[in-house]
Amino acid sequence: MRILIAGASGFIGSALGRTLSAAGHQVLRGVRRPQAADEVAIDFSRPDPAAWQQALRGCDAAINAVGILRERGEQTFSALHTRGPQAFFSACVAAGVRRIVQVSAQGADRGTAPFLASKRAADDFLRGLPLDWQIVRPALVHGEAGASARAFRLLASLPLTPLPLGGHQKVHCIHIDDQCGEIRRLLDPATPAGQCLELRGGEALTLRELIATYRHSLGFAPAPVLPLPGWLMAIAARVGEHLPGGLLDTQTWRMLQSADACVGTPHPPEARRPAQFITPSEAPCLRQQALAAWRAPLLRVALAAVWLITAWVSLFAYPIPDSLALLARTGLNGTPALVALIGAALLDAAFGLATLLAPGRRLWLAQMALIVGYSAVIAVCLPEFLIHPYGPLSKNLTILAVLILLYAEEERP
Repeated sequence: MRILIAGASGFIGSALGRTLSAAGHQVLRGVRRPQAADEVAIDFSRPDPAAWQQALRGCDAAINAVGILRERGEQTFSALHTRGPQAFFSACVAAGVRRIVQVSAQGADRGTAPFLASKRAADDFLRGLPLDWQIVRPALVHGEAGASARAFRLLASLPLTPLPLGGHQKVHCIHIDDQCGEIRRLLDPATPAGQCLELRGGEALTLRELIATYRHSLGFAPAPVLPLPGWLMAIAARVGEHLPGGLLDTQTWRMLQSADACVGTPHPPEARRPAQFITPSEAPCLRQQALAAWRAPLLRVALAAVWLITAWVSLFAYPIPDSLALLARTGLNGTPALVALIGAALLDAAFGLATLLAPGRRLWLAQMALIVGYSAVIAVCLPEFLIHPYGPLSKNLTILAVLILLYAEEERP
């Protein structure tokens, strides 16, 4: 079959492309900015029915896998989930394409959130067309490259798991491979048309149970849960509205609060369960990816705190005369000592801010050089700090280790 996939560059669309190509089908990939020979321009935010109709000619089937969780600029729910698909489905009718698969969302038949309502509008429009339509409403789709799965793996790798309201919300899941396999079946002309299927793999789990399953699959020991109160989640959701690439915003928080468990037989019946989402061969790599997602940010925040606190202590908390007395033992006195004290504190503050705002390999090297220089001067001029019971100088070894790790993992210059 010749199949056009709208939204072929997304998580679901790209997986469908691989599955259908491996099955021997000829796949046209509808993307916003085509570059390869098998790609065509499909941008739902700027409908072009005439061009779409031309691209669809000769196709046996088409799939709409376009979807967003967050609105951004002209990428709105109304444009991408409703108006764009309606124009695309109409172009399919005009081009003579008979079989259409619409990737909708679980809860689209009853949900009131804009995300779900926009999906429902496209579903209802498709039902009224003279086409062999199929509608799938998948639960939360999981796969190694999926944004939700990455977020769950990150949460599962934390030593303390923060979950909204303790994580008692019910969640249904389906693996991307199971979803692609079911859509491939629905594309077969021998499969009866006019089906609207809820795709989910097994019983609903609470969010707490799902994270615990991920944690076990990744090889981590059980971790305590930190319940996050509703008011804190509401604030975080509002902040998330302004953070690019995040999954949490007011709409997703609203949908999570209203999540309920579906009843009836899971479909497809052979779909894998969450415990099977991560295979033993995948676990070591995914475990390291999850740890790497928060390791560097945690080290950067801790390192920035050290620099900023040191600057504040040097300028405001520790007595200036005592600091100048220490500098006198290194050979600095009077105005040069005062300038050195203030300059060093300002440099510490600058390093702290740069650690948060402008990290890079050059910054880590500069900090390592400064720490080694400080440590050498103190070891020679103030040797008592080498054997001080609180270890003020030996702790620099830990900071150097953090800097070496950040330098080794850093991609920016």
